[in-house]
Amino acid sequence: MPKPPATIPDAAPDAAPDAAPDAAPDSGTARGEILRVFGRIGLLSFGGPAAQIALMHKELVEDRPWLSEADFLRALSFCMLLPGPEAMQLATYAGWKRAGVTGGLIAGLLFVIPGALVIFALAALYAAYGGVPLVQALFLGIKAAVIVIVVQALVKVARRALTGGLAYGIAGAAFVGIYAVQLPFPVIVLGAGVLGAVLMARAAPDGGAVARVPVAATVRTVAIWGAIWLLPLGALWLVDPGGLLAQVGLFFAKLAVVTFGGAYAVLAYMVQEVVGDYGWLSTAQMMDALGLAETTPGPLILVTQFVGFMAGAQAGGWALGLAAALVTLWVTFAPCFLWIFAGAPYVDWIASRPRLTGALQAITAAVVGVILNLSIWFSAHVLFGALDTLPVGPKAVLVPVWTSLDELALGLTAVAGALIWGLRWDLMRVLPVMALAGLGATWAIGGI
Repeated sequence: MPKPPATIPDAAPDAAPDAAPDAAPDSGTARGEILRVFGRIGLLSFGGPAAQIALMHKELVEDRPWLSEADFLRALSFCMLLPGPEAMQLATYAGWKRAGVTGGLIAGLLFVIPGALVIFALAALYAAYGGVPLVQALFLGIKAAVIVIVVQALVKVARRALTGGLAYGIAGAAFVGIYAVQLPFPVIVLGAGVLGAVLMARAAPDGGAVARVPVAATVRTVAIWGAIWLLPLGALWLVDPGGLLAQVGLFFAKLAVVTFGGAYAVLAYMVQEVVGDYGWLSTAQMMDALGLAETTPGPLILVTQFVGFMAGAQAGGWALGLAAALVTLWVTFAPCFLWIFAGAPYVDWIASRPRLTGALQAITAAVVGVILNLSIWFSAHVLFGALDTLPVGPKAVLVPVWTSLDELALGLTAVAGALIWGLRWDLMRVLPVMALAGLGATWAIGGI
């Protein structure tokens, strides 16, 4: 019989949450290695979380013995339980494992900073020239490619998550909930997690003894990083209650705790709030935001930085846009360090919890339904010039007006599908080619 899951005692005087078991000493040599390795990872981390996780596996497991295969998989499972970008959190965990909190900070920041700098530049250019026909033609090709990329993400997640009838049912219910009933994304995540904890819990394999972690040290870590995350937000409210920066900070801080399933899953919820409730961006700008984020290294959730910049720039100019983007980055990524530094010492224990693993499995299944909704929403807005509403009970859902089909956009989407699925090109080749294809096709029909 398998042994019962290991437990963590309330206290252990000789353990601390910022010291990884069997980690290399927090020395200058270890920090230098992390700077070099994660500097390269940060610059090469194109292609979304699947490609980023594969890159880290090669660098951290295959090329150097920083993590064992079992350590890597346990850490990945843990990061998938967390809200926020799992690839960035996995990088932070690997840095923590190698050189404690300092190593985690270096690894996590290097994973984000290159893409954030590129987004700053692209968002500034977009704010200045986004309405120019030349730019719109370039974005038409990119958006056609993003349709294929989102569908590809849907297929990959579905293959991993939908392992039985219950998982298919949860995915279907999540789709109906967000598309027809228009339930908030956090409600869908919470409901799926509870259902999975009750109905999908499975006995976990015995992982052996689990390192003891003092609860007091964990509480101290949560208090420190919670203050780092939220005190600047509180200061914004004191200085300008209800102002744009405070609103942006509060919204994206809330988003940071419900982003299970990555940027694709949460984008539909973000559109509901950013376009429908706040009016910061238009639907077309939101689609351009996702296209821009696909062209940069780093986590796709950097799309929030673009949204923050555009909200500020349109309300008060470039300076306010820069400030709003910085606030967005802070409240989006600071909690990632909180989750990792507080939870990393418990990774082995969490991996042994049947109900937590069941909750994760159900949330992942729900994400399939949410990404399906995003696929339909994005495709409809790119491929059709007009959308109508269809009453469904007390709600109304968007449906395309078929006579408004954009044949040019459809043709570009077919080209993108051939490049990605047929020729298996990587995104670094597909996106610039599709941008040029959109430009050439629009010029050919006299649209420029």
